[in-house]
Amino acid sequence: MHSVQEDFPDLSPKPVVLGIGGSPRENGNTDVLLRHILRGAEKRGLPSEMILLRDYRFQPCIGCERCRADWTCTGLHDDMNPLYPKIVRAGGLVMVSPVHNYNVTAWIKAFIDRLYCFYDFTDDRPRGWTSRLALQGRKAVIAAVCEQASKDDLGFTLEAMHRPLEALGYEIVGELAVFAIFERGMIRDDAQALARATKLGADLASSLVP
Repeated sequence: MHSVQEDFPDLSPKPVVLGIGGSPRENGNTDVLLRHILRGAEKRGLPSEMILLRDYRFQPCIGCERCRADWTCTGLHDDMNPLYPKIVRAGGLVMVSPVHNYNVTAWIKAFIDRLYCFYDFTDDRPRGWTSRLALQGRKAVIAAVCEQASKDDLGFTLEAMHRPLEALGYEIVGELAVFAIFERGMIRDDAQALARATKLGADLASSLVP
C-alpha cells in the first residue's frame, strides 16, 4: 500500500495541460473540440496530453472510504490509477463532454467521482474538508457540445464540471458551449466554434504562464 506522498512526492503542478474527453463516440464533435482547445494551449508553448475516457476501463467510486486513510484510491485497481499522476502533474485541465440527458456523460461523472481521493476530511459533523490539489495555481477550462439549439437543453452539463473542479482547487478560467451540433464531426464546419475553442486553450496557457 502506498501513501499519496510516495506515489506523488511532488504535488506542485507543472505548466502542462491535460485534456479529458468524455464522449463515447470516436472522432466525434467532442473529440474535435478538445483537440482544438489543446492546440490553442500548444500554440502558446505548453505541452498537452489528451485522455479519451472511453479508451479506459474504470469503475465509478464505490464509497469504500479507504482513500481517507491511504490518501489515494486503493479500493479499486483499474485504468483510473495510472491517470492520477497525470492529474497531479498537470497545472492545466481541460474537460469536454457532450450533453447526455441534460448532464455530463457517465464517463465524465465517474471520472469526477474518482477524484474524491484528493480530499481530506475532519472528524467533526458535518465533516469539514480540504483538497490536496488546492492553493497550487491550478487552472481549468470546460466545454460542452449540445445537439439542441436552446440553452435550456444544455441542462447542468457545464455546472456539473465547474463546481467539482472548483471545489478541488481549480480556477475555471473559461467555458464554452456549442449548440445545434450532433452528426459526427459536424463541428468541423463551425469555424467560429473552433476558433473560440482554440482561444480558450490559449487563454488557459496564458493563465498558467503569464
